[in-house]
Amino acid sequence: MSSNGGDRITPAASSAGPRYLFSVDVEDVRHMVSGGDRYRARVPELTRRYCDWLESRGSRATFFVVGDVARAHPELVREVLHRGHEIACHSNRHIPLDRQTPDEFRRDVESALAALAACGVDRVVGYRAPTCSLTSETRWAHDVLAELGFTYSSSVLPARNPLYGWAGFGGHTRRMPSGLVEIPISLASFGPLRCPFAAGVYFRVLPLPLVARAFRRAINRDTVVGYFHPYDLDAEQERFMHPGLGDRHFLNWLMYRNRDRLLARLDRVVAATVPITTYESHVAQLADAGV
Repeated sequence: MSSNGGDRITPAASSAGPRYLFSVDVEDVRHMVSGGDRYRARVPELTRRYCDWLESRGSRATFFVVGDVARAHPELVREVLHRGHEIACHSNRHIPLDRQTPDEFRRDVESALAALAACGVDRVVGYRAPTCSLTSETRWAHDVLAELGFTYSSSVLPARNPLYGWAGFGGHTRRMPSGLVEIPISLASFGPLRCPFAAGVYFRVLPLPLVARAFRRAINRDTVVGYFHPYDLDAEQERFMHPGLGDRHFLNWLMYRNRDRLLARLDRVVAATVPITTYESHVAQLADAGV
């Protein structure tokens, strides 16, 4: 038992060969900015582009869907499910955990599950907190999720971060006292910077040779865990200040960098022999191995 309250699942215990837990956080960034409704709705088209890329590789992945998106685009959720991917929960209205009480969090998740059920998703076992906001201060969320029937969470960024991070969690998957499995985001070191190299804006803006090297090293040791958003490949999105950046224009400039190159970068970094699998399948393999 570690100081964070969970039991580490070691690479040796979890290994079934290298795998990439590719995921898409299906959220509509327009809902998070003032006057966002005046911008074009792009989430359905962009989400389908991820599905097409995965289909070209014969792969299935996990799509963490916000309740608001499920209510606005139920046909999209049904299509993603029909195409063989896992649908998981990404909250109801994308509110970080530290802005909610445990009771508010429970109601938020229950509303999200109801929205997904209305789309025909009758089984949801996975959760990701908005902005990876599950930290040592909000670890109570693990208990709430277990009580609601979730099997796993992938909500922890195990490093210091300007937004949210849980540096003491460690980089390996852990089974929490509640029984819930927490799968942290994969990190790599680039000089003094430790960041999620297989995720979002980091994957897009870091030098590609460094990202490729970090990916090769990580996939040879254990599972690579990353995430993307619909906007990460949206080169046509209108320019506006993204939320959570404190109006810092350089960070907002980075938010738009290399969106048109995302899928090409993935093709160069992710070898054809590296299997992409769903989080649900990965956790089921852990259970089958008795860990």
